[in-house]
Amino acid sequence: MKAAELFVQCLEAEGVTVVFGIPGEETADLNMAMHHSSIEFVLTRHEQGAAFMADVYGRLTGEAGVCLSTLGPGATNLVTGVANANLDRSPVVVITGQADQHRQHKESHQAINVVSMFRPITKWASAVVNPDNIPEVVRKAFKLAGLPKPGACHIELAEDVAREEAHGSPIPRQDFLYPAPDCKAVEDAAELICSARRPVILVGNGVVRSGAVPALRRLATESGIGVISTFMAKGCVPRNAPQCLFTIGLQAKDLVACAIDAADVVVTIGYDLVEYPPRLWNSRNNSRIVHIDTYPAEVDDHYTVAVEVVGHIPHALTMLTHCLIRKGEAPLFDVRQQQEVRRQMLEDFAEHRNDRTEGLLRPQKILWDVREAMGERDILISDVGAHKMWIARYYHCDEPNTCLIPNGFCAMGFALPGAIAAKMVHPERRVLAVCGDGGFLMNVQEMETARRLNANIVVMVWVDNEYGLIGWKQRNEFGEQIDLKFGNPDWVELARAFGWQGLVVERSGDLAEVLKRAFAHDGPSLVAVPVDYRENLLLSQRLGNMVCPT
Repeated sequence: MKAAELFVQCLEAEGVTVVFGIPGEETADLNMAMHHSSIEFVLTRHEQGAAFMADVYGRLTGEAGVCLSTLGPGATNLVTGVANANLDRSPVVVITGQADQHRQHKESHQAINVVSMFRPITKWASAVVNPDNIPEVVRKAFKLAGLPKPGACHIELAEDVAREEAHGSPIPRQDFLYPAPDCKAVEDAAELICSARRPVILVGNGVVRSGAVPALRRLATESGIGVISTFMAKGCVPRNAPQCLFTIGLQAKDLVACAIDAADVVVTIGYDLVEYPPRLWNSRNNSRIVHIDTYPAEVDDHYTVAVEVVGHIPHALTMLTHCLIRKGEAPLFDVRQQQEVRRQMLEDFAEHRNDRTEGLLRPQKILWDVREAMGERDILISDVGAHKMWIARYYHCDEPNTCLIPNGFCAMGFALPGAIAAKMVHPERRVLAVCGDGGFLMNVQEMETARRLNANIVVMVWVDNEYGLIGWKQRNEFGEQIDLKFGNPDWVELARAFGWQGLVVERSGDLAEVLKRAFAHDGPSLVAVPVDYRENLLLSQRLGNMVCPT
């Protein structure tokens, strides 16, 4: 068979059912082999969109999402999305074509060293040199992409190699068995936690990836310890649970940080420093930290670990819970300050629920109505911008992977293509992408992809006609900002041009009804919401003058 045919057989053996991308001359054999296989090829309008789709597919399924491009400019267009997946720990396999080997050694049309380009932003990158090595190369890429910490891997297949005769067959997949945590380390962790008066738990996305959510919930319930999540760990503990202390991650000190300040032991579980650096929650470097993860702790001046439990997270949490149960009945600790933090946060969330304003809508009101419109398992996907900060603070979840926020690489343009992939994975759920007007137009071309796929998604654009997050940060630091204004299209006409339903919210009291119309529509809908970002500085001032409950 052709090498391209063997390559596709190997993809099928990995369980691949969909590949996102844009083909080229150099991938012609591979695309034709895919055309005659069980794999669906989703044609996108930009390679960056394909990479973001593969990213979200990987986040939601736990299996590697796959994206494809041709050589040169096609491959460079993938870079931002691939880097986003890698730093957000999403399993992704990237496939690129390449010029034939007879011209790779010299200056040649569209040819650059793509493997070298991808190495700094992937876990592993390699070119197929010998067609008979394809089973090993593909198996290795998928294995590494899924191993902790998950990320992106890259395979290059030159056009002449793809046409060569190949021998062999796919290498069977083998499940990775996580090592069991050391019993002595778990006992030491339990002893340290039990010596504390006000311990607190800080969870990261590693809890979601490892399937440790049930074990975490039992630990929180049995011990009574409050749980704070990073942006990417929302939903690990249900928002209505008394142990849920919501989310940390804003640059300014928030009420949630007060629970860490008051804690005498901080238990980090599946926590990734790339999301929220320890210097922002352990600035005095005086926290006693218990680190529980599949990976050893990263070296950081503000992350000095007292006890380190490395191994399968669900196993470690189950062992830890048994140890704590032996110490007595919940609550084992003084959680009064944590409960006061929770009470004040809940009051804050509801403050503007009944707003009735004309024109600009407060972010708090928007997110209250959005939360009311979304079911427990529906999926909100945030883009990057000022709206992301509001979503992080005000939108909370009952289940993991129901609020996807890129918070490692933080690439703008993520939400629209991500929503398309989310709807493919979970067609039975409502999917809402929330974008700023800056990030939305970075991948606006994927509106055509959504229409072609008849994806029943809703995209909400927060309109302020500028790069609002940059302005927010400049005003916080310098008291003024540079010119960040830009123009925008007529949102209803833009939607109509792509075959979408277009809606504009003019009064805050109309938002709930507009969302109902959008979700009831057969096909994609665009909802433009003029947002009152005067609230940005008001929030900064409020957090800056905040007094922690005691």
